[in-house]
Amino acid sequence: MLRKQQELGFEIFTDGELRRRNFMSDFTDAVEGFDLGDALARSWQADQAKAAASSVAGIVTAKLRPVRRLTGQELPFLKEHSPGPIKMTLPSATQFPAISFKRGITDRVYKDHLALLWDIVEIMKKELAALSGEGVRYIQIDAPRYSYFMDPKWREWIRTEMKMEPDALFQESIQADNACFEAARRPGVTLAIHLCRGNNRSHWYAEGGYDAIAETMFGTLGVDRFLLEYDDTRSGTFEPLRFVPRGKTVVLGLISSKLPQLEDSATLRQRVEEASRYVPLENLALSPQCGFASVMEGNLLTEDEQWAKLRLVVETARALWK
Repeated sequence: MLRKQQELGFEIFTDGELRRRNFMSDFTDAVEGFDLGDALARSWQADQAKAAASSVAGIVTAKLRPVRRLTGQELPFLKEHSPGPIKMTLPSATQFPAISFKRGITDRVYKDHLALLWDIVEIMKKELAALSGEGVRYIQIDAPRYSYFMDPKWREWIRTEMKMEPDALFQESIQADNACFEAARRPGVTLAIHLCRGNNRSHWYAEGGYDAIAETMFGTLGVDRFLLEYDDTRSGTFEPLRFVPRGKTVVLGLISSKLPQLEDSATLRQRVEEASRYVPLENLALSPQCGFASVMEGNLLTEDEQWAKLRLVVETARALWK
């Protein structure tokens, strides 16, 4: 995989997270206190026909305690074999309170969702500080929960299931992620956040443009790069990008990691040019809308189709940013 990335012209490298069962299992595997047997089923809406798949999330049943490095399986391999600078991705601390807090069980240990959140933040801060101190040049946090604040049905879920006001939780989430980014901040380290609407087996769970949260989110998250999904109409327009501060990079996720059909390069270039009305072209970049697998089973694409998508990213980017 590393060799293939190099052949395509990548300048920073990842192991593809192939050692993970899902995008957040590096955390749950390295931290005691999760019961994967007492898990909550999650439903994923894929389209208007409401096709569904299920995933599970471990429940916190005891005080969380890290027993090894979160990236202990990946970083040593990359240090030994990567042909260039390393990118490392971790789940946002905000991922877990929404899916791992079960009333009657978790609240015996943590009084509420926020108490759990801030304990997770402390664990994440140590790992992120260690990564930046060890020379990892690109650190990304994957943050699916921000999509809850864009989608009316999930805002209502926050009120009814989490017993919190969505806007208050939104502000707390930004503070939590910023505490993690601050721990990782060093000269020469790029900090990024990816905002996801669901990517389980080519399914999705949330929809809505960035309008409702753009001004606050773009203006206060302490990152260098925002990786944003813009692969279909569920993502809304580029207009919210007007709130992105000057000098920060927006990575446009215009290429689907869910569907095998290869996008048209000319159309991609046109969409990037549309986005440049709000963010200067030199502060834009191109990527798939998400990873090719949030879970071990992967999305509904073949390996060859995935590499073709990445080749398209490289070729289109070279045409745009000569």
